[in-house]
Amino acid sequence: MRDSKNTIHYHLMLAPGMILLIIFGIVPLFGIAIAFQDFIPVKGIWGSKWVGFENFKYMFQLDDSKIIFFNTIFISLMKMVMNIIVPVSTALLLHEIVFSRIKKWMQTIIYLPHFLSWVILAGILSDMLSQNGIINQAVTAIAGEPIFFLGSNDWFPVIIVLSDVWKEFGFNTIIFLAALTAINPSLYEAASIDGAGRIRKIWSVTLPGILPTIILVSTLNIGNILNAGFDQIYNLYNPLVYESGDIIDTYVYRIGLVQYQYGLATAVGALKSVVGFILIFVSYRLASKYAGYRIF
Repeated sequence: MRDSKNTIHYHLMLAPGMILLIIFGIVPLFGIAIAFQDFIPVKGIWGSKWVGFENFKYMFQLDDSKIIFFNTIFISLMKMVMNIIVPVSTALLLHEIVFSRIKKWMQTIIYLPHFLSWVILAGILSDMLSQNGIINQAVTAIAGEPIFFLGSNDWFPVIIVLSDVWKEFGFNTIIFLAALTAINPSLYEAASIDGAGRIRKIWSVTLPGILPTIILVSTLNIGNILNAGFDQIYNLYNPLVYESGDIIDTYVYRIGLVQYQYGLATAVGALKSVVGFILIFVSYRLASKYAGYRIF
């Protein structure tokens, strides 16, 4: 009887979250039917004409589709690589700092950008990278001519990747700092006895010690390869850089809510969801195989 009462309490505690999940996560899934319709808002889902896979066929015939899928995968891969290299390097540097007060100050400073929204950061970056911004003032002093960073298809992906790394590398460093604390100190003592210097200790002790964490984070990130960062790109891009900066999420927003092509937008989003689900499944299988990570 006591166990049954506790069970009821647990279910009551979970009820609000489950209700919200059902309302905002499960019920909207029925809207995927729009991808198979010539959807007209006035007629609704039940009254709109059923067209089968026509929206998907039309999607693959568009040149824009090839561009947005390439941009999404390219930007995501660059972010994944840089968001491993930079946080790992930062964690190693912080780990080598002897003075704890300086270490705490450095950690606090690099964590701060993570807690700022892209609306705020986009405004800051737009000012810094404008024709008269501080970056172009330095460029003009050195090269003579300013660079149109946010209007150039060559520079825009670079700005997107670097700004994302700048915002998130401090927070991602926490994971690797936690992994560093799990390394047995006796390994460093043994390396010192063998005559290893600081660089040799990093190469032979520290990096092998956090390698499973690096593999785990890398494999889990595979599931997010189609999420290139809607908030960031939407707040920074413009029609001049659609060729290099338009991704799946911004494309779906533009053709769905701006151009009113609801069926096509839903078809693109549905394809992304299916591919994303497969990638998440693959990433967890890889994480289980190479890093011993399992959640079910």
